[in-house]
Amino acid sequence: MLLHISSATEIDTPSCGCETGHSCHTSTSKENSSFKASVSTGFFQLKEFNGSFLTAFLLLLGAYLNFSDSILWFNGLLEVVFYTVAWLPVGYSVLSHAISKIRTGDVFTEFLLMSMASAGAFYIGEYPEGVAVMLFYTVGELFQGAAVRRARSNIQSLLDIRPDVARVFRDGVYKLVHPESVSPGDKIQLLAGERVPLDGLLLSDSTVMDASALTGESRPIDLSKDELVLSGMINHGAVIEISVTKDFEHSTVSRILTLVQEATTQKAKTELFIRRFARIYTPIVTILATLVVLIPYFFVESYVFNDWLYRGLVFLVISCPCALVISIPLGYFGGIGAASRHGILVKGGNYLDALLKVNTLVFDKTGTLTNGVFQVNQVLHNVDCIENWELYSASLEMKSSHPIAKAIVKHAQLDSASAFEVKEILESGGKGITGDVCGKRVMVGNIEWLRSQGHFLAGEQLDEVTKSSMTAVGTVIDGQFCGVMLLGDTIKSAMSSVIGDLRNLGIKRVVMLSGDRNEVVAQVARSTGINEFFGQMLPHEKSEYISRLKSDPNVFVAFVGDGINDAPSLALADVGIAMGALGSDVAVETADVVLQNDHPKSIISAISIARKTRAVVWQNITMAMGVKVLVMVLGTMGIASLWEAVFADVGVALLAILNAVRIR
Repeated sequence: MLLHISSATEIDTPSCGCETGHSCHTSTSKENSSFKASVSTGFFQLKEFNGSFLTAFLLLLGAYLNFSDSILWFNGLLEVVFYTVAWLPVGYSVLSHAISKIRTGDVFTEFLLMSMASAGAFYIGEYPEGVAVMLFYTVGELFQGAAVRRARSNIQSLLDIRPDVARVFRDGVYKLVHPESVSPGDKIQLLAGERVPLDGLLLSDSTVMDASALTGESRPIDLSKDELVLSGMINHGAVIEISVTKDFEHSTVSRILTLVQEATTQKAKTELFIRRFARIYTPIVTILATLVVLIPYFFVESYVFNDWLYRGLVFLVISCPCALVISIPLGYFGGIGAASRHGILVKGGNYLDALLKVNTLVFDKTGTLTNGVFQVNQVLHNVDCIENWELYSASLEMKSSHPIAKAIVKHAQLDSASAFEVKEILESGGKGITGDVCGKRVMVGNIEWLRSQGHFLAGEQLDEVTKSSMTAVGTVIDGQFCGVMLLGDTIKSAMSSVIGDLRNLGIKRVVMLSGDRNEVVAQVARSTGINEFFGQMLPHEKSEYISRLKSDPNVFVAFVGDGINDAPSLALADVGIAMGALGSDVAVETADVVLQNDHPKSIISAISIARKTRAVVWQNITMAMGVKVLVMVLGTMGIASLWEAVFADVGVALLAILNAVRIR
């Protein structure tokens, strides 16, 4: 038999309080409600600042009355009453929070620090400064709260892309219902420009989808009949129909939202340290401020209590830890949001930190490095057989749901209108299919199965097929071997450059594990530039390999996979990274990081974002502590005033917030 070869073409919100669980402006508790505002109205609401505007006006008026030579009556009790009235719009809320905290045993809070500083200023007669302490503290808290809400709003608006209605086919017509009432198996209709409400299979011949909200990729996706459509995509084609495969709760978009919401509860070590630090920091600085006032009495001959009390008040104001405790969680929150905008779901700030430590990356092959979709790469023809034997094969394979069958049908560019009539179908699971096609007995299946049925390929040509790294599918028509199709999985685009970029980022070792044949694994390894690879591995053998790697304390392992069989390795690795779009639910739930565009190149973006996040966090820590220590020293020496302490505290806090939200 002669064979002719041809090519085949085809947040718990971040907290700024002085201890874990406490927030000075975004708590959901009633005591902090005065610092809250609606997310939906933008960066902030002007009505939030009404009290601050009133206090600022009265403070300026008081300054005019104090410094006007023609006004002599503004002194004594009248001055005290005037500045007390000016203090109330901003000071009352802070003082009430301090008292309520003390009643619950929470003594050393920033509310108490500000209240003590303001009361001390009034005691020594520095009324304008006592009002200014509360005014600028409150304004700073409002701006910080607005920054937190904007970061939360950005992520929510990015990911809350679930449509409120679905057009489902019931009682012979399409009805508008809430997606929660749609069940798997129902048929829904989608108009041009509408967003997909539920995951399903495309029933129409083809369409174009915008998946940027899920993957971060702006390039539209071409989908054909029976291909998977994910909720959150936007239909750019004509009217289409979809067969629903998952209910609303388990749809892709709902799953993404759940993962992001859970991510804000997973704190990084730096964030947890700052929270613990703030818990002991506040009582310590309160004691130090007291010592600043009292100790000089024993050593300074010209000791004046009011002068040293003023210095102690400066110490109290600048010591408020809000700049640290709010900006650091917000830094990680910003990192998670930035990753989400790139189609990367990081399940917590701790995993952003973990990505920085990874020095060994282990890949699964199918669906991770490759697309997990078969295509016909080569066809070997028997010149003595009928010319259109491929159409006979494809017509028969249309009756099968096997991935290889779909690839053969796609290669033949066959649809139900052009397919030959098929009868008497008999499918041998995983081996092949037999049927009557236009009166001819057709068999399509793997070479070993065809040989077991008594159909043989010539020796040399059989060797050529079996040595190939591709999957061979033969066709026999009326007892005659007509040809062989060689199918292979396609490698994802630019994988060799991705592997090179990962090594440049500090990944010292890249390994590929697969259950596929060694020849196939070796071919993929050569194409991607991976030097270390292992084939024919069962799931438990992959897990054992990960365990051996982790036995070395200098190795920090990330495993990248997509299937149910990868779940044990994803759970065992220091960082589990799953393919989110087509990956199994088990893999996505088990992983620490989910790549929505299903391409390993997103790992590069994830590591880069993790590095930016860590840099911003430590910039904030260094800036906040540096400025605070400097002003503390200057205040103790009598050089810095309360005005400077207030401006330094609020200014550093705002700079730290702005630095945190710039992560992209």
